[in-house]
Amino acid sequence: MSYVFNPAPVVSVPVLGIAERFPVHRIYCVGRNYEEHAKEMGFTGREPPFFFLKPTDSLIVVPEGETGAMPYPSLTHNLHHEIELVVAIGTGGKNIKAADAYKHIYGYAVGLDMTRRDLQNDMKKQGRPWCIGKAFDQSAPIGPITPAAAVSDIAHAEISLQVNGQDRQRSNVSKLIWNIAETIEHLSAAWELQPGDLIYTGTPEGVAAVVAGDTLVGKVNTLCELRVQIY
Repeated sequence: MSYVFNPAPVVSVPVLGIAERFPVHRIYCVGRNYEEHAKEMGFTGREPPFFFLKPTDSLIVVPEGETGAMPYPSLTHNLHHEIELVVAIGTGGKNIKAADAYKHIYGYAVGLDMTRRDLQNDMKKQGRPWCIGKAFDQSAPIGPITPAAAVSDIAHAEISLQVNGQDRQRSNVSKLIWNIAETIEHLSAAWELQPGDLIYTGTPEGVAAVVAGDTLVGKVNTLCELRVQIY
């Protein structure tokens, strides 16, 4: 088969302990999935989960032990960090029940859902899609994937983000409004999940602005940390 131009290479993420890489299919993100973050964004309660997508080329893939570089994006003066546990899907499916959800998980990683908050807020006020605030170039840094078999008690893991060595976000995965299994159940009712899908599961409270020169260190207990510098 021939093409009018060379197709883009497959986007992939390294997997700890093996040479093979995880090819990425889609990136799903869960909105307002920690109660305290929902409150700081002006919402309360356990609302039904909702989702948005980022393109695969929004990923900044950061290998173990390295510091990724993220350019400060255009059009914004209020770039926010959102630390997230990322779930990597290894077996696809539709209408997956929560009780079966963990069977579909390949592994886990630490990710950042970077957000042009001023543009997102403008879109909210106008009742328009958030894409310009969420799905921009290089808006989804991610560290290596740890296979699920090597991860213990991810549902109660501490999650945190430091900026220039100072705590910004700190919580626990157990505080997810919709836990990992419930999220997969809801998501797979709307889309048929495929091997290679990544799910950014939501961010806890403490989101705030970063500027060029800042160094972000994101952690989820038992996973490889994620380091990113804004330039």
